[in-house]
Amino acid sequence: MGIGAAVVIRDARGHVLMVQRSAHQFGAGKWCFPCGYVEWGENIRAAAAREAREEAGVEVTIGDPVYVETNLHQPEKPTVGIWFDATLVDPQATPVAGDDAIAVGWFDPVTPPPLAFPTDATLLQKLTRG
Repeated sequence: MGIGAAVVIRDARGHVLMVQRSAHQFGAGKWCFPCGYVEWGENIRAAAAREAREEAGVEVTIGDPVYVETNLHQPEKPTVGIWFDATLVDPQATPVAGDDAIAVGWFDPVTPPPLAFPTDATLLQKLTRG
């Protein structure tokens, strides 16, 4: 079973940063939190920060885990996902789509775009309940 790391970045309005997945990925064209696999020997928090940098072009400070779940959207490749609270190192930074992303945007967690992963929908519901 693989390990995935993701970041939950919120702005002052409470909107969350999400990336639109590229054509060669599961959920192509749909949106998710910046995320990816933890590489062999990599610290999981470092992996989460790397994914924010690679997919959304932002440097972040990694905080506490906000959600842990088994991802079964690809039954032949189950993973454990860990979503970390993260804050922008530069609050004025402009996110830019990078590796594995074709777009990036801020969304109200109550009205998200079409999501690639059911676990992200569950997390967004938890975030809106406080």
